[in-house]
Amino acid sequence: MLRPGSRNLVTDVDGVLVGNREDQRLRSGVSVVLCERPSVASVDVRGGAPGTRETDLLDPSCRVDRIDAICLSGGSAFGLSSSDGVMRWLREQGRGVAIADVVVPIVPTAILFDLLNGGDKHWDWPPYRELAYEASAAAARDFALGNAGAGMGAKAGDLKGGLGSASAVDPASGLQVGALVAVNARGYTTMGDMPQFWAWALEQDKEFGGLPPPARGLALPVSHNRADLPHDPADAARADPRANTTIAVVATNARLDKASAKRLAVMAQDGLARSIRPVHTPQDGDTVFAIATGRHDLGGDPLALAELGTLAADCLARAVARGVYHAATLGAARGWRDVFGR
Repeated sequence: MLRPGSRNLVTDVDGVLVGNREDQRLRSGVSVVLCERPSVASVDVRGGAPGTRETDLLDPSCRVDRIDAICLSGGSAFGLSSSDGVMRWLREQGRGVAIADVVVPIVPTAILFDLLNGGDKHWDWPPYRELAYEASAAAARDFALGNAGAGMGAKAGDLKGGLGSASAVDPASGLQVGALVAVNARGYTTMGDMPQFWAWALEQDKEFGGLPPPARGLALPVSHNRADLPHDPADAARADPRANTTIAVVATNARLDKASAKRLAVMAQDGLARSIRPVHTPQDGDTVFAIATGRHDLGGDPLALAELGTLAADCLARAVARGVYHAATLGAARGWRDVFGR
């Protein structure tokens, strides 16, 4: 049976590092998933308002089949400049696709909207390339969750959103799966007015509170109309339905081709559906990347990819709950622990 890895982070997958940089004054930040070696990758976009860079390249029909890093950033479209910082750092390391005497690092990127959270956004030039450069240099196996990296200024329904991660590993076979997510959803991650997360049934080792079963079962309408709403009704980010998007990376050490990585990303999107309601709305730009570092052979089992996708979806759902569970109150967005007193 697969269990969380030693860190319960996406970096339990061999060949994957994560670096975060955030700015409290800006209430925004950047997360970089750095591949120690060029890795197969693809993407699945379900939200109706995505902001992305280099995602067309990840289509299985396109030629380049390895990437060097993936960047998740706050800042809406301004945050797409974050990939410039990652590319600069990678080029300094000699990383990228070699073309004659130059190298071009491949860094697909996705952004979320956090411009209305009260931070200082009155910059001359967007700060995201510098934050991403620093995040790349800081990439490691251990990293913070909650108000960290791209999750710094995020919200999740009526709660503070954040950066989440989870993993599942099989010590016997060596298979590893993990997820990283910046949760900034229009939808809700908890069940109505109860503290239980929609991902409650998937929890491992009390990773998001170890709460008992919900008192009223899972089939609940999403109703957050209590008098003690944890968000300010005047909060601009909640008043405008466009201020959203959940962006994520799932990773595995399995050896996959680009088409199989695409299928992994498609299946992993179900993790968002298991942990956020509603999801993939016209106002969200929900995007999930998939990385395969290629260090584990799945063999010839025709069901292996389907099982891998199921594991990735479960990891992503758990990562969503962990991101909100670890997020601290910031401005009008109250953290889960402050709202529910846990």
